[in-house]
Amino acid sequence: MVRIMKMLTRDERPPGEEPVSDLVPEPEVSRAKRVRVLLAAACSPLLFSYTVVALVLAVVAFAADRSRFSATGALLAAGPGWLASWQVELDLGGHPLGVLPLLPTLVVAWLVARAAARAVRRIGGRTPADAVPVVTVIAGSHALFGVLVALSASGSPIDVNPLTAFCVPALLAGLAAVAGVAKLCGLPSAVRDRFDPVAVHGLRAGALGLAAMIACGAAVFTVATALSWSTVDSLFEPGFGTSFGMFVLSVAYLPNAVVAALSFTAGPGFSVGSLTVGMFGYQEGRLPGVPVLAGVPSHHAVWWPALLLLPALAGALVGWKIRTIDEDPMLRMRAVAVAGALVAFGCVVLGTLAGGRLGDGPFDPVSVPVGVASVIAFCWIVIPGGFVAFFAGAHEPPEPPGEPDDEVVAEDVAVEEDAVEAEEDEAAEPAEEAEEAEAELDEETDEFDDEAEAELARELGEDLDETPAETEPETEPEQDVAVTESTEGSGDESAPGGDR
Repeated sequence: MVRIMKMLTRDERPPGEEPVSDLVPEPEVSRAKRVRVLLAAACSPLLFSYTVVALVLAVVAFAADRSRFSATGALLAAGPGWLASWQVELDLGGHPLGVLPLLPTLVVAWLVARAAARAVRRIGGRTPADAVPVVTVIAGSHALFGVLVALSASGSPIDVNPLTAFCVPALLAGLAAVAGVAKLCGLPSAVRDRFDPVAVHGLRAGALGLAAMIACGAAVFTVATALSWSTVDSLFEPGFGTSFGMFVLSVAYLPNAVVAALSFTAGPGFSVGSLTVGMFGYQEGRLPGVPVLAGVPSHHAVWWPALLLLPALAGALVGWKIRTIDEDPMLRMRAVAVAGALVAFGCVVLGTLAGGRLGDGPFDPVSVPVGVASVIAFCWIVIPGGFVAFFAGAHEPPEPPGEPDDEVVAEDVAVEEDAVEAEEDEAAEPAEEAEEAEAELDEETDEFDDEAEAELARELGEDLDETPAETEPETEPEQDVAVTESTEGSGDESAPGGDR
């Protein structure tokens, strides 16, 4: 049985040709499927968000007392409501409405981000280029739908500027789509490759600092609302329908109230009509009877500056995050400056979206001083954050007095060795030249001696008819013979004398 199973599962291909799963290319998505996916990404968030807005308006209208419910009216009102969810300013009977709730904007942006991410997964997108058609289709569909709603609302009590209805939804929907596909298409890694690593660390710390500032505003708003709960309870009417509508309105404007509390905690404050609430200044005025504004104080308190400790702690948190990115304190300070710039820009965007016109009555306008708030937020991040990042991070140890640094000594020794080698090379060059000249002179002398010896050998050869090689060994015996004869002769001469 085991042998049969091995035969059935055996691969008949020769070794080395087995498929490698990591190298098998993914099946290419057909053009028809790509078109269907892009159409779904463009239409699904539009239809879903429009349906949700229409459903909420229908429920509020149905629950309200002394009102006549109309499904057609709810569907018609859902168009301007959808534009309001994308922060498009409306005109209600000649009165501008620019203070629009931020919570619906966050919800529809989340829907767009999810739709974009789903579309990228279905088409197999892995690079930033794959995200371009998805983002373009989503932004274009929201722009066209915004213009269609604006044109259909012309002639009604609600008027909308078509250019604003075209640009604002397209911009916000495109940004939401980019946020949805960023991680799937590798946008963070592409940004890290193109930006300085210090700037990347600063941007991360700046996002953390902005989140901390928003958390500070949310904490202050929550505590103020809890302390004013009796006022909140008095603003709800006994009837369920009116109370439900007031509750939905307050929940929709919760992010706006948190941004106002953030500006108050940082120092600049906010204003509603003639009412101005600041950390170091207060001007009385009227407030709308909305539960979300029940925590706004009715007079100035001397202990308010103690709340400035919260943004200071947010800046210290940024510095603590940056303290370990590099051993150079100046690089850490540069990262703190980048983080402060990001927080300042975030305060500008949030303050602009949270405020606006509120008719032409006593509550107009609702505003946050974005210019002053951005500068002060930058200071709250840079000053305490820079202090913590500079002193809590690593520092190079100081050099001991009177002892030179090892690197400096090594450099000096290397310089001296190079100088000695250069001098030796310079001294060796003349000696080499002299040796070469002497060698040339010796060669010339040898050649001259050889020529002279050859000439002498020729002359001797002509006289004695013998080669020079034979004359040289014969001369020595002749001299020896002569010496012997002279020696013998001297002996003979001395002999007679001896006889005598």
